[in-house]
Amino acid sequence: MKILCDKGELLQGINTVSKAVSSKTTMEILQCILIEAYNNNIRLTANDTELGIETIIDGSIIEPGKIALEARLFSEMIKRLPDQEVSIVTEEHGKTDIDCEKVHFSIMGKKGDDFTRLPEIEKNNRIVMSQFDLKEVVRQTIFSVSDNENNKLMTGEHFKIDGKKLTVTSLDGHRIAVRNVELAEEYPAQEVIVPGKTLQEISKILPGEAKDLINLYITDKHILFEFDTTRVVSRLLEGKFYNISQMLSSDFETKVVINKMELLRCLDRSTLFVKESDRKPVIFQIDSKELSLKITTPIGSLNDQIPVNKEGKDLVIGFNPRFFVDALRVIDEEEVTLYMINSIAPCIIRDEEEKYLYLILPINVNNSGY
Repeated sequence: MKILCDKGELLQGINTVSKAVSSKTTMEILQCILIEAYNNNIRLTANDTELGIETIIDGSIIEPGKIALEARLFSEMIKRLPDQEVSIVTEEHGKTDIDCEKVHFSIMGKKGDDFTRLPEIEKNNRIVMSQFDLKEVVRQTIFSVSDNENNKLMTGEHFKIDGKKLTVTSLDGHRIAVRNVELAEEYPAQEVIVPGKTLQEISKILPGEAKDLINLYITDKHILFEFDTTRVVSRLLEGKFYNISQMLSSDFETKVVINKMELLRCLDRSTLFVKESDRKPVIFQIDSKELSLKITTPIGSLNDQIPVNKEGKDLVIGFNPRFFVDALRVIDEEEVTLYMINSIAPCIIRDEEEKYLYLILPINVNNSGY
C-alpha cells in the first residue's frame, strides 16, 4: 500500500476513530487503527467490539492495500510531523514507512485481514434528525448516566421514538434527565438503550450544525450513526428500561420560579464545602419571597438568599448541590421552575413546553445534622 494525504486531514481522521480504540484489552489488534486504500477511498477504522468508528479521508492512492497500526504510537507520530503531505508505504511483511518532508518514521504494522470488521447493519429502519439536536440531547442528559457497571441499564440512555417525538432519558439512581425532541418526520414506535460511552464519543466528533443531518439505523442488537463520511456502530444494551412515569408526577405543593444563573452561582459556591464522598446537603429554605441556601460542613459554611416567585407552601428541603449544578448548567433558559411536594419527595425542574425535565431526589434533612 502507498498513499499520500495532508497531515491535517489524516490527523483529523485518526482523532475521529481513536474514540473506538480499546484501552482495556490484551488483543493487540484491537489497539490498532486499520488503514484501507481501495476504490479511491482511504478509510480509517477502529473497533473495540462494543463500539466501532470508521471515517473516509481525502488523499491519493498510489498502490491499494491495508495495514493495521498501533493507534497511540501512530497518532503521536502524525502529530509530530510538519504540516505538509504525508506518505505512508507498507511492505508485505508489515513494515510501514511514514515520510513527511525530511522526517522519516518506520514501524511494524499488523495484517489488515486480522482486524475485526464493523458489523454490517441493515438500513431498513432509518431515522433522520439534526446533528445539532442530537448533540444537544446528549449534552443535556449524559450527566445523569451512571458509571456503575454493576447496573448496565443505567450506563445507557433510553431512546424512545413515537411518531414525530424522540424522548431521551437517563438516570443514575439519584436523578433523572429527560429531553424531548420534535423530529421532522413520523416514525414507527420503537425504543432502545444506547450506551452512554457511545453517545459521549459521538458528541465529541459530531460537527453539530443545525442544517446538517445525521442518519440513525436501528436493529435488534446495534445502532448505526451515519453522518458526513463517518459511520459509528454500537452495540445496544439489552433489557427493559425503567418505568419512570410514576415518579414524574405533575402534582406539587410548592412551585418556585427563580433566576437560573443566580441559583447556579449560589449552588456552585456551596460545593466549595462538600467533598466527593460527603452526603452533606445544601438546605433550601423557601418562603414567600426568597430561597435561603445554607450548608455547614467541617470545612466551613455558607448562607445565601435569592429572591423568588413562589406558589404554595413554605418548605425546607435538602439536596446534593452537585446534582442541581449539573442540571442547571445544561438548561439554556434565563429562569427555571422548581416543583416540589414535601421534604422527602423529588424536586422536578421542567419547562412549560416539556422540552426538558430533570428530577433530583432530596437528602433527608433530619439525618443531616440540621
